[in-house]
Amino acid sequence: MLIGTAGHIDHGKTTLVHALTGVDTDRLPEEKRRGITIELGYAYLPLAADDGNPEQVLGFVDVPGHEKFVPTMLAGASGVDFALLVVAADDGPMPQTREHLQILELLGLSQGAVALTKADRAGPERVAEVTGQIHALLTPTALAGAPVFPVSAITGSGVAALRSHLLEAARAMPTRAAEGEFRLAVDRVFTLAGAGTIVAGTVHAGQVTMGDSLILAPGGKPARVRSLHVQNRKAGQGHAGQRCALNLAGLAVDEVKRGDWLVGTANPLPATRLDMDLRLATDASRALAHGAVVQIHHGTRHLLGRVALLDATLEKTGLPPGGRCLAQLVADAPLHACRGDLVVLRDGHGQHTLGGGRILDPFGPARHRRAPERLAALATQAITDPAERLQAVLDKAPLGLEVAQLAAAENRNPDALLALLPDARPCEKAGWLIGSAPLDALASRVEARLAQHHEQHGDERGVERDRLRRMIAPAVPAGAFAEWLDGWLAAGRLARSGSAWHLPGHRVELDDRDRQRAEKLLPWLLEKPFDPPWVRDIATRLGEPETLTRTLLKRLAARGEICQVVRDLFYAPAAVRKLGHIASELMDGDGCIRAAAFRDRSGLGRKRAIQILEYFDRVGFTRKVGRGHDEQHRIRGDLPVN
Repeated sequence: MLIGTAGHIDHGKTTLVHALTGVDTDRLPEEKRRGITIELGYAYLPLAADDGNPEQVLGFVDVPGHEKFVPTMLAGASGVDFALLVVAADDGPMPQTREHLQILELLGLSQGAVALTKADRAGPERVAEVTGQIHALLTPTALAGAPVFPVSAITGSGVAALRSHLLEAARAMPTRAAEGEFRLAVDRVFTLAGAGTIVAGTVHAGQVTMGDSLILAPGGKPARVRSLHVQNRKAGQGHAGQRCALNLAGLAVDEVKRGDWLVGTANPLPATRLDMDLRLATDASRALAHGAVVQIHHGTRHLLGRVALLDATLEKTGLPPGGRCLAQLVADAPLHACRGDLVVLRDGHGQHTLGGGRILDPFGPARHRRAPERLAALATQAITDPAERLQAVLDKAPLGLEVAQLAAAENRNPDALLALLPDARPCEKAGWLIGSAPLDALASRVEARLAQHHEQHGDERGVERDRLRRMIAPAVPAGAFAEWLDGWLAAGRLARSGSAWHLPGHRVELDDRDRQRAEKLLPWLLEKPFDPPWVRDIATRLGEPETLTRTLLKRLAARGEICQVVRDLFYAPAAVRKLGHIASELMDGDGCIRAAAFRDRSGLGRKRAIQILEYFDRVGFTRKVGRGHDEQHRIRGDLPVN
């Protein structure tokens, strides 16, 4: 069990920890000289096994009590299991007593005890008076009813009773589940001769074993665990709820700092927009304004950001003291966060604690964050069962979600995530995920849009894939949309002619006269396959008006019998397939397709080569990347030619 101290400066937190453990947690010369705690201190109390109970090691995180060091206190309190509130009998509750208590509640701590220190300086009446004040202070909080232990670190009175209570609380506290990927919030970094970089902190999730590969977040630099200590003892494995010190290979001491995380996931995504359930303190001096600058305290890190209230009715009035609403925190720099993490907010100058809450989605949208659909999606985060919650989240995503982002938000690897969603439809190549119901609704939207297109453009065969995606779901990756189209094609809901997608019943028919003209002109396109005649030349050869000839060729393209590369230039499918084969060979050999190389290999002029490559982009066979001299094309799908 990890125990975090809390309380006003000079109320004896460090002295009490020394009396309980024999360890002086003030290790800095300045702390010794000034007689106050400045940095976080750590102590451990091994307790032998008895009566069938396993050996316990109680960990203590001693925090500074001065108001200037509240950010340090917050870093130390992050991840502890049990709060030890310290109040001096002579002073009674003081300003930092109240602020620290408020922070403990915002951090979700509901287990704790109170040490009434310096009891040797107060008579029974004073002890009783301060005890009453403490109970009154705790009553509206999650620590209501916590026991109060009068103690004296000087005489030793009450220390044994408090120590015994802490041991019993540790034995009664359930072990934290080691679910999810490993996450350690860094609060201390140092070096040891012959060992190298040591990083210490509290494990928030998962487990770590000697030899594991970890990632520094949000930076992304890899490291390997050479060895580890758990609760100040050498160990082979550590897990959630424990303090771990990791000896790391691959990271220099100046590359890690307090506020960073060490994580086990292969791809920790940086977060800057945290959608959360925000509660403002009841004793806040004023309403929290929409757009207010705040200090965001998350894990062992704090940084500046702004608050966006997602309740439109509060935009002018702000969130009143004691109020609660959905909000988005826009951080000034990327951080590593997951769903369920707790956040504490202080004012922009760092003088007052304002409130806090739990993160619902660490990857909130920059636009439409107040949209009803978005607020409905956030409401699903109240569901506690992971599988039920994830299914609800997916059902509220009409276009699906990115697998990597959802996995990062849930602190699970993608395989573990998908195991909780047996009915979901993953697109592995695109890294996209959609629910069955939203996918069916999307298919209906595609059918309706194609029906409208057929009604308005009856002489066109259909709509090309990328154009259809832009009409229906521009935010969806092209690979995912292509996979869905192929699924609807296999199910008979859609049909395809060449590069055009259409409803199965839609046909572009030719009358007998047009069919005769088509049979006459189609061979002309193969006379010079890579350089077919333009519309005007075909019209002259047919002896028909250019307008009628162009219309006929477009109808043939709609039927998939020819391919329209530019407005008045049509290719035979066989020629397009050969050009596609040349592009594939260049892709295999060079890893990309450049216009100059394609020109040289095909024998086309530069302008025509570019036109062909742009056609390939348009029908979804290739994708253009880069600009200017760096411009190139890469194959991303099949060539949709009959």
